[in-house]
Amino acid sequence: MDDCVFCKIVKGEIPSEKVYEDSEILAFKDINPIAPVHILVIPKTHIKSLVEFNDDELLAKMFKVIKQIAKDQNIEESGYRVVTNIGENGGQAVKHLHFHVIGGRKLETR
Repeated sequence: MDDCVFCKIVKGEIPSEKVYEDSEILAFKDINPIAPVHILVIPKTHIKSLVEFNDDELLAKMFKVIKQIAKDQNIEESGYRVVTNIGENGGQAVKHLHFHVIGGRKLETR
């Protein structure tokens, strides 16, 4: 999608601090982190949200990548949060499926 910021990151039109990349998945540091570790994991193909996502193999692969990122970032043992926002009421700011991997400090609960 031409106006999608994450698609532009995938294409290299917008710089990012990559932590993982393969042919299907890109993971990069959030530019406005809410914790010492705040990484976004996205499919390279534009998918609006989890509602439109129907590729079980890619979803499983994304979660394997998330587990590896947690290990690489040294938050695997201390704990971390994985979040995806869906739609306007769910707080989805960028209309491209993405998972936030957040950790590196004690996270608040509500």
